[in-house]
Amino acid sequence: MPAAARKSRSHRPDAAAEYILGTDEQELLRLGLQHRLWSAAAHEAWERAALQPGMSVLDIGCGPGHATMDMAEIVGPTGRVVGIDESPNFLKHLHDQATARRINHVERILADAQTLESIDLPPASIDFAYARWVLCFVKDPEAIIRGVARLLKPGGRFVVQDYFHYESMTIAPKNPVFTRVIDAVAASWRSRGGDPDIMGRLPAMLLANGFQLDDLRVNRRIARPGHTLWHWPDSFWQNFVPRLVEMGNITEEDAADFHAAWLTASADPAAFMLLPPVFDVIGRKV
Repeated sequence: MPAAARKSRSHRPDAAAEYILGTDEQELLRLGLQHRLWSAAAHEAWERAALQPGMSVLDIGCGPGHATMDMAEIVGPTGRVVGIDESPNFLKHLHDQATARRINHVERILADAQTLESIDLPPASIDFAYARWVLCFVKDPEAIIRGVARLLKPGGRFVVQDYFHYESMTIAPKNPVFTRVIDAVAASWRSRGGDPDIMGRLPAMLLANGFQLDDLRVNRRIARPGHTLWHWPDSFWQNFVPRLVEMGNITEEDAADFHAAWLTASADPAAFMLLPPVFDVIGRKV
């Protein structure tokens, strides 16, 4: 059996809590598209944090492992990347990709990222940690930061990419049903303990847990119909608007009105969408 297939551990053998956006095939495909469209921003952040060959890396909330595989190629066979996620389905996809590409320095841990403080990895054993769109979904983001602080070597970097001022996302021309659905998305995350404005709290959490702030900046992008980036929100609406109806955050009528408005916008060459601000923060373990 290839090494990539062997290196798997579980700290939640009965992991049943589901990521709010789902872990099914449709979400797996959406995450693949999302990574491709945001991979340039990820690689730029990794470069600013000096990710390099030979490093030991922790990918927190790695999902199906798109970023994990990219970082594994950067650190090379003299390094290692440990992906942690609570979805067995996502970790299986990571295993399959690593095996198919004969990348043997990827490890997987089935666990809730909020348990990093007690996870079976030696303290001060990691050079570099990464979390993208993870802390906005969890009830205790500071538990993740404390766990990363325990695992990072002195001087190790922690790169986080996440949201702030999420509800500033809007479409032009403005449409009230669009605003209603955006508000419902944010409310659904908050109702489960998440925070779509988490980046506003992260710098203070990092400073309080033994990090210095090396970098803080924002990625602000717009999408236009017929352009590649338009497919990022389009894939999100297809997947998550039905979930909002199931959870009771919007009505069937709201969903129908929203999809009609989105179809109209998608056919309008003058329309554009202001995407939610994605912030980068790089913390260095003191």
